[in-house]
Amino acid sequence: MTEQESGIPRIEATERMVPPDWALREQWLFATLNRAAAEFVERYTHPDGTLIWQKEWPGMDGSDDPYEGFMNLALLYVLGGSRELHDASRRIWDAITWQWTEYGQIDREFDAYYDWMHHGEGYLYFYFLGLAGPTTLKDRQRAVRFARMYTGDDPDAPNYDKTLRLIRSPLNGSRGPRFQVSEEDWSTHRGILDHYPAPYEDIPGVDYASGKCPWSDDDVYRRLIAVMNERMNRGDVPLNLNASGLLAHAYMLTGDESFRDWVADYLAAWEERTRRNGGIIPDNIGLSGEIGEYNDGKWWGGYYGWRWPHGFMTIIEPLTNACMNAVLLTGDRSRLALARSQLDANWALRREENGRTLVPNKHEDNGWADWRKPLPKYPIYLWTMSMADEDLERIERIPKDHDWNEVIVPVVSGRDGRTGRETKHYIGNTEPWYQYIRGRNPGYPETVLAANMELVGRQLERMRSEQGDPRKWKSGFHDGDFSSIHIWQEMCPLYFESLVQLTLGGPMHISHGGLQHARVRYFDAQERRPGLPPGVSALVEALAADSVTLQLYNTSLFDERETVIQAGTFGEHRFTAAQRIGSDHRAEGPSVHIQGKWLAVRLKPGAGIRLKLGMERYVNAPSYDMPWRNEYADDPLLNGRSGQGGEASCT
Repeated sequence: MTEQESGIPRIEATERMVPPDWALREQWLFATLNRAAAEFVERYTHPDGTLIWQKEWPGMDGSDDPYEGFMNLALLYVLGGSRELHDASRRIWDAITWQWTEYGQIDREFDAYYDWMHHGEGYLYFYFLGLAGPTTLKDRQRAVRFARMYTGDDPDAPNYDKTLRLIRSPLNGSRGPRFQVSEEDWSTHRGILDHYPAPYEDIPGVDYASGKCPWSDDDVYRRLIAVMNERMNRGDVPLNLNASGLLAHAYMLTGDESFRDWVADYLAAWEERTRRNGGIIPDNIGLSGEIGEYNDGKWWGGYYGWRWPHGFMTIIEPLTNACMNAVLLTGDRSRLALARSQLDANWALRREENGRTLVPNKHEDNGWADWRKPLPKYPIYLWTMSMADEDLERIERIPKDHDWNEVIVPVVSGRDGRTGRETKHYIGNTEPWYQYIRGRNPGYPETVLAANMELVGRQLERMRSEQGDPRKWKSGFHDGDFSSIHIWQEMCPLYFESLVQLTLGGPMHISHGGLQHARVRYFDAQERRPGLPPGVSALVEALAADSVTLQLYNTSLFDERETVIQAGTFGEHRFTAAQRIGSDHRAEGPSVHIQGKWLAVRLKPGAGIRLKLGMERYVNAPSYDMPWRNEYADDPLLNGRSGQGGEASCT
């Protein structure tokens, strides 16, 4: 036992209990997902991890989608999935990186150029591998190399202007900013974008009021590319705040404070731009730092900005991600201010229409437009981090014009018809989880686990269908073909929002690049790996500013298990005390004093325990450390021939 391990306090659960229904359902779901993962990998990959797919793929789009399709192999392992998932997830990440390098989208193991909507989606896989640990030289080398593409320290990727604190284009990556796009770059999107509004109101041959733009028309397409190159592809946009996840990831692997400082400084730059714009965040900043520099001075009209089809979503999501990352890295919860201010500014514009409260989703040349119901999920994310009354008020001011307790079986991407919830990556139950953690939805654990079971069964049927057979997919990239770049997400059975919410005590990550923030995570002490031990179920049932209450059950009547609970997904919190709680929710016995980020719980066969854990939040530097020493942690980074540390390829 190392000195680090010997210092971990331990509690023993000896009382045998009949496990509750939620605990048994969690075990059913883990077992089913483990088998589903093996079948999914077997069906869609070659033995070397490369994907069974077509021989070519044009344009700048693409690498994010295969990463998204397979990223949950790593996250399931982090929660307690089978050990085989770890090797499979690393093998397939490497294989996808190689394969899309050959297609032409990836260079130096990172997207050559694309936007941070898609970078954010794809590099969730990379972040989950950090949680999967133990971190290796490859992990750290890649993370540093990727981060330096955004700090202004990589001469081959001059994406960042250190003086003006701006990312120089919405399209960026390992080859630097992409100021001019070609017709080939957008070629895979043309059929899809026919059904979306035009990016500007004044494009010849396009009726903006129709809400559709004929990208498939060659003449219109040429005009669109020319106008976007003129107005849209230079300078900074709020979407680039998603890069904060990449820098936070590098910090947690290395402890290099320059990465932490970059996140705080870049967020501060956007705070200053928002003040200059009267309190509304502008969506296009020129290379000189001027708002609307290439857009006739308009603060709206940028790439994935206020006029973009997604509207407010692609403004508030990167803001929320960046603010949460800044809090994680600095411990300063006032860093949530920019996201809070934009939620408040949006709310202040609300209007009543047919008995409904609506807020604007877009800003066009004629003013605010696309009025929709406000979404509670973004203030929910802020509240889970701050636990502040002001964020609670931001949630509760939103009218409950549908049943917030209702659990849905999400679809892959889009909106649920009854609740209006967005369901990217099959994430759709943030509201009913919030109701549960507030004590208003007591049946939620069993209900959401049942819905998750239904989702996995539905996805297995889809995967096993003729349409799910990769050998029968047509070659090409036309919208509607089952060779679609999104096909792996559509067929994947590995979705488990319920397990993240119930075991970790937090909402599922924001699908466009959000780190998996939560109140706790677990390690298997006997196997020395991340995740709950086999047969152990966990339920976080209450959150407070200074505590978390959770239950653990060993559903096995034959095996003793020991789990280590960590304070925060990234060890950013500190436990102060542990108190056993009885079935009547009263304290039992003396409180155990703790001063650290880990607590071990030994569970006898069939034993269960409820604990209220006192906690100081955001007091530790976040990291991917595990409760035992990582023998690879001290290996120095390699230096490439260029002399730029971390520039060498690690493949």
